[in-house]
Amino acid sequence: MAAGWAQPAILVLLLLVAVALAPAPAVRADKPASGGSVVAGTEVSSAVFPLYGDVYPHGLYYVAMSIGNPPRPYFLDVDTGSDLTWLQCDAPCVSCSKVPHPLYRPTKNKLVPCVDQMCAALHGDLTGRHRCDSPQEQCNYEIRYADQGSSLGVLVNDSFALRLANSSVVRPSLVFGCGYDQQVGSSSEVSPTDGVLGLGSGSISLISQFKQNGITKNVVGHCLSTRGGGFLFFGHDLVPYSRATWAPMARSAFRNYYSPGLASLYFGGRSLGVRPMEVVFDSGSSFTYFAAQPYQAIVNAIKGDLSKTLKEVSDPSLPICWKGKRPFKSVLDVKKEFKSLVLSFSNGKRALMEIPPENYLIVTKYGNACLGILNGSEVGLKELNIVGDITMQDQMVIYDNERGQIGWIRAPCDRIPKFGSSLL
Repeated sequence: MAAGWAQPAILVLLLLVAVALAPAPAVRADKPASGGSVVAGTEVSSAVFPLYGDVYPHGLYYVAMSIGNPPRPYFLDVDTGSDLTWLQCDAPCVSCSKVPHPLYRPTKNKLVPCVDQMCAALHGDLTGRHRCDSPQEQCNYEIRYADQGSSLGVLVNDSFALRLANSSVVRPSLVFGCGYDQQVGSSSEVSPTDGVLGLGSGSISLISQFKQNGITKNVVGHCLSTRGGGFLFFGHDLVPYSRATWAPMARSAFRNYYSPGLASLYFGGRSLGVRPMEVVFDSGSSFTYFAAQPYQAIVNAIKGDLSKTLKEVSDPSLPICWKGKRPFKSVLDVKKEFKSLVLSFSNGKRALMEIPPENYLIVTKYGNACLGILNGSEVGLKELNIVGDITMQDQMVIYDNERGQIGWIRAPCDRIPKFGSSLL
């Protein structure tokens, strides 16, 4: 879960608070914005967007989306570990980071009322409670993260511009958050993004709203390149159903996270002897996080298998790093010194995810090789085990909410596919 440009974390609480914006009449989430081209009977299609960023040194992947009328560009942190899409906005802004584009500015007629079903869904998913003191009351929210970050805002409804595979351009009116009070990171630093693109499985999620509007099927996927960039897609047209490895989605104990269920850990073909653990996939997390026991088992296995040519060294980038006889320029220089990890999911038929060294190591600007698997128990994640961006690089990862399954397959993620052609 992206904690708004800070360390990856998990969404833990939503509170209702008072805000300065005036209440507004009901705004239907399924009604296109004025000038939009979504109409009854629109053919279900797909859309693909280029991604920007990397695991190191930027620590995130983001997409450019056009929002509003007229449409304006915004950079959004791609996050499959949360449901709510939100922008920092001028409502007016109480506390906002410096962002790449002018702050989104809502109008009163864009406010979503508390009685709207999307407001009920947002509150219900996070707290199990939804209360409206007045039919005209606006939908307020506060999101708190495990790293003590937070975003306070109000739900709004505005148009998103998408060019589809069938060559049509649609501008559905979708519900998202207008965050006017952020307590994340440093307010003096320029953030690389304007907000978060929530792609979880909840009904407030953008991909769920695309489905509700008849634009795409409830399928989303990403392909993150180790070279930086990649692509994000909505809909089913690019999905290699017959070639990907699939595991049924498991009901996660951690809200609307995407989980392939319980997994056993192997290193170099040997079991690490750790009991099966629940694993979730989260593109909002730069690195992979395991709970204390599996994390320590991985560290012990890696250290016990290293050649004497590598020496452990202190590096400000990550907790565990090694240096060689000369500085490394890329993971390719050092990968032969490490073995692959494997996650074996008991929830699927032969559902294995191989994690080669390039999917758990980074080479820092100091020329050291560092372990991109971290101890989640030390950062408040408790027993939550997160497969983050570093481990999903150079794989197409598909979250198919239509069929209730998660898939993955090796792919050249630095090539943005064209519909009707084979990427793989």
